[in-house]
Amino acid sequence: MRNTNLEPPLSPITETGRTLAPLIDHTLLKADTRHDQIIQLCREAHYYGFFAVCVLPTRVSLAVRSLAGSAVKTATVIGFPLGATTASAKAFETTEAVQAGAQELDMVMAVGALKDRDYDYVKSDIHSVVRAAGGRTVKVIIETALLTNDEKESACKLAMEAGAHFVKTSTGLAGGATEADVRLLRQLVGDRIGVKASGGIQTCRDALTMIRAGATRIGTSSGVAIVTGINSTE
Repeated sequence: MRNTNLEPPLSPITETGRTLAPLIDHTLLKADTRHDQIIQLCREAHYYGFFAVCVLPTRVSLAVRSLAGSAVKTATVIGFPLGATTASAKAFETTEAVQAGAQELDMVMAVGALKDRDYDYVKSDIHSVVRAAGGRTVKVIIETALLTNDEKESACKLAMEAGAHFVKTSTGLAGGATEADVRLLRQLVGDRIGVKASGGIQTCRDALTMIRAGATRIGTSSGVAIVTGINSTE
């Protein structure tokens, strides 16, 4: 529920924003992110009723403390941004994040291994994070902009077999989410797991497009603009 007692007041939420807010992971993953920016991110997430904040691993503890008493979850990234760390490193990173209080883990798939068709490694890599997460939500970032449609199909299949809860389009660094990709991912996974659209989603219209295409979660650093209608037409 939105906290209306926080001061100073933030911009009012729109009616469409009220619908979208519970689907948004309010995200801040810049290398130069400061303490006060995380505090503000959490304040906004609490106020608008976003589903989660997504922060770098070193900021998980701060986010958890800042969100204490709210329904907003703390998510973090694993193997970010390239997915090229080893499976054991990703598992260790996940364990540390969980110990710090992370409730959701957005891991980057081993993209190069997928392209090499080393499917056993890709599946094992994902499963190492799922196992370390201990039942917490795991989203697999597959970097759709770097994959062919056949590779997207393989990535979705492996993510599901490894026990992941979502496939996610992008880190935002190699290209963003597209309506076509979200629609394809939804077709590939059916209703078995979630689809998170992330990368380049900046307006209410963008978010609605992704939801209509089949996304069940939106990752964005523009959550406030989306739910308040700033620079957007509904």
